Amino acid sequence: MVNPKPVRKAVLPVAGLGTRFLPATKAIPKEMLPVVDKPVVQYAVEEAREAGIEQFVFVTGRGKTVISDHFDHAYELESQLAAREKNDILNSLLEMLPPTGSVGFVRQQNPLGLGHAVWCARHFIGNDPFAVLLPDDLMVGKPGSIAQMVEAYNQVGGGCIVAAEQKTREETKRYGVVDPGAKTGNATEVKALVEKPEPENAPSTLCIIGRYILQPEIFAILDRQERGAGNEIQLTDAMAQLIGTMPFHAVETNCARFDCGDKVGFLHANIAVGLQRPDIAPALKAILKSLEV
Repeated sequence: MVNPKPVRKAVLPVAGLGTRFLPATKAIPKEMLPVVDKPVVQYAVEEAREAGIEQFVFVTGRGKTVISDHFDHAYELESQLAAREKNDILNSLLEMLPPTGSVGFVRQQNPLGLGHAVWCARHFIGNDPFAVLLPDDLMVGKPGSIAQMVEAYNQVGGGCIVAAEQKTREETKRYGVVDPGAKTGNATEVKALVEKPEPENAPSTLCIIGRYILQPEIFAILDRQERGAGNEIQLTDAMAQLIGTMPFHAVETNCARFDCGDKVGFLHANIAVGLQRPDIAPALKAILKSLEV
């Protein structure tokens, strides 16, 4: 088997308005809402870096400049932390910064769907394979979701990999759904993809979640700007057209997923991540116990 070209680039679509979190997101991008003490988008970047991703492109919209500021130096803050010898905090800030020159930003000027957002990053990606991470999906586990997908990508000989998890049949109408084939380890062959089918028409209950490894051939399909469900340019529809032209698999990782685009999911993420933190878990457990009814 020929070793596939390594995955070193990632696209992070962050142009959404975050209307479900208004008024909190009136002035703060939803991707910057904190889970414990880190913004949601930082978890996605850290997950990608763990998997060997070296270059990042954020697909942004109006009012999102705070994201670029977050992944840049804050010289006044850093100098004050150094002067006060708060070295642990300073080092944690410096360690989370991607290397200079490894981050780019492009503007999605019209909200035309996930496929359109990925298409906006085409010049940054060029002819390389790339990962897509939706920051709203917080994936918690070691190794991370993208790292597990990269391992599967290498085992099956490249192509496209989507992260997936089993849902109830009623939930399939909210997801892209896999028509599954043979399994190789934790990778399931994808025979077809259906975007947001009615439950009775869903080919399975294996649903795509917000992590992808894609090949640059997808841009030629997205160039057509074809509309799908919701009159948007659907990434799932474009991926479906690659099936049969290259290996295509779905991977069920062992990471826990939290939907941080949903209020209850966001609260769940804060509790779950907080309970994994030795510095705050005891106090958090006591609070949760006191709230039991």
